[in-house]
Amino acid sequence: MNNGKPVPSGQNQPKFGMILPIVLLSYALILIDNSIVATSATAISQGLHMGPVALSWVTNAYTITFGSLLLFAGRLGDFIGRKRIFLVGLLIFGLSSLAVGLSVNAAQIITARAIQGIGAAIIAPNSLAILLDNYQGEQRSKAIAYYGITAAVGSSVGLLVGGFFSTLIGWEAGFLINVPYALILLVMSAYYVVGKRPVSQGKLDGVGAMLSILTAGSFVYGVVERETLVFALSLVLLVIFLFHESRKPNPLMPLVLFKSRIRSGSYLGRFIFMMFMMSYWFLLPQLLYKLLGFTPLQAGLTFLTLTLAQTVAAFGQGRLRMGYQAKINLGQGLMLVGSLLTLVGLPNAHNFIGAVEVPMILIGLGAGCLLAPLTYAGVQGISPDLSGAASGVTNTMHQLGGPFGIALIVMMTSTITNVKTLYFMIMAGLIIYTAVGFLSGLLIRLSGSQKG
Repeated sequence: MNNGKPVPSGQNQPKFGMILPIVLLSYALILIDNSIVATSATAISQGLHMGPVALSWVTNAYTITFGSLLLFAGRLGDFIGRKRIFLVGLLIFGLSSLAVGLSVNAAQIITARAIQGIGAAIIAPNSLAILLDNYQGEQRSKAIAYYGITAAVGSSVGLLVGGFFSTLIGWEAGFLINVPYALILLVMSAYYVVGKRPVSQGKLDGVGAMLSILTAGSFVYGVVERETLVFALSLVLLVIFLFHESRKPNPLMPLVLFKSRIRSGSYLGRFIFMMFMMSYWFLLPQLLYKLLGFTPLQAGLTFLTLTLAQTVAAFGQGRLRMGYQAKINLGQGLMLVGSLLTLVGLPNAHNFIGAVEVPMILIGLGAGCLLAPLTYAGVQGISPDLSGAASGVTNTMHQLGGPFGIALIVMMTSTITNVKTLYFMIMAGLIIYTAVGFLSGLLIRLSGSQKG
């Protein structure tokens, strides 16, 4: 780095400079904001007089725009330049956060959250692509590890922040705080991020972009609204999209990304990981309310254990003398054991430490071990002109897995009224997710694919 700005790739880079903090803080911005809703939901519904259906769209509107635009936004950075599109994303996110915090009715907050999703869809893949552009070799591996740490910790911090503001100040503060945060990042990015020439030449795949938006959008909508026909339509559109991409010389989503079993396995692993974690973040606070009578702040404080365990494991996994595939298996195994212990323990409310905190430590350690290797595996071996596309696929799988996992569990438990029965069904679903992730990761590792 030279005066905080990156040196050309290939030269020695003794320090990370300002690029890495900008990337990590921008990624944390969208992760924290998204999880704030989980612990602020009750306060939002009371403050804006929203019923359950309208309240669900505070999350759904964001999820649909975010999930449907990730591939397109990531590839757009390849074609028009990372810095330019990244600054636009920060501006959109900051202004929409202001609109969310100032909302006075359901229509306003849902619309603002949808626009927030657009900003987040731009920030997420392009922040990772900027990281890949600016760091090489061992420094890139370390930077990706920090990116994985941010992914592991950011959502848990959001639960704590949301609980704090909802209980002590007001739900609006959790969103309004994003405005100066985004403004500071905008100024820092304008100064420190070097505007480079686009890495991809030719025309952007417009048809592919439209198909990707329709495919991901209908998938998320069909899942969160449990619309079977819309979900089926998303699968048909996926087949059409893949056929179209296979015939394009410069596709939106180059299928060469999936030729590596390691990359393909990492995308599947990230999808399943988010099926578990989003359901855990979303549903466990509700169980704590119902089983133990917790307030939103108490539920948020409970997740400090998860955050600390994730942080310790995320920093510590780099010291483990094992390949990244083995680290992935280790993380999935820890999460599976933690889920099993939670299933056994939580009904014993008098033993809070053993029933909630100890299993949460194992789940946090597993998540902390898992995300950095998964992120590395998803972008390893790619050329610079495909970094936006690979980042887009990585973030798309991250974003789509969450609502899919929640929808499956909600569908299984929607008719259950007994709290303890509901608890057992939810935890059984989470155990199935972790077991599938562990077994699939183990099979990929044992299949003879390349070593980490």
